[in-house]
Amino acid sequence: MTERGALRGRLDRVWREVAKFGAVGAVGTLVNFGVFNLMRHVTDLHVVRASVIATVVAIAFNYVGFRYFTYRDRDKSGRTKELTLFLLFSGVGLVIENGVLYAATYWFGWDGRLQANFFKFLGMGIATLFRFWSYRTWVFKALPVREAVAHAESFLETESLRGRSETRPGGSESPRVASDERPVARRTG
Repeated sequence: MTERGALRGRLDRVWREVAKFGAVGAVGTLVNFGVFNLMRHVTDLHVVRASVIATVVAIAFNYVGFRYFTYRDRDKSGRTKELTLFLLFSGVGLVIENGVLYAATYWFGWDGRLQANFFKFLGMGIATLFRFWSYRTWVFKALPVREAVAHAESFLETESLRGRSETRPGGSESPRVASDERPVARRTG
């Protein structure tokens, strides 16, 4: 595989990861907004408290989606560590998401239903960028074997192409010689 082909394959894998992350995130967003607006409609909770509850429900949903869909091919050996890191980074995302809503509501007085949904959405967007980076970097780590296999396949393909270029006309191959060796004459007969 050429260097350009390896780059294309890597970009393709990242694009698929982003698409899967986005699919889980989109459904998680619906869960988050659904619970948030339900809490606002049927309870007297303050806007940020309702948002925190909705975010916690969405975090639980998203963990299942990320573990068993987006990152199902990633290392599963340290589930306790994975869940701890997921909750830690999700907690940071919760603070980012609800911090934006808190600032809009309590600092600027924008607390109408439409405004609350807008600033919740803005906070979710900022938190999503953080979560994508942290989950793929720290929580759902790629198996190191996958990179080693890709490197080995690339090496073998390069060697295969190099071997074809050393074939003489008529089908016989030239003897391979290391840089510090000289070809050895063969005796016949």
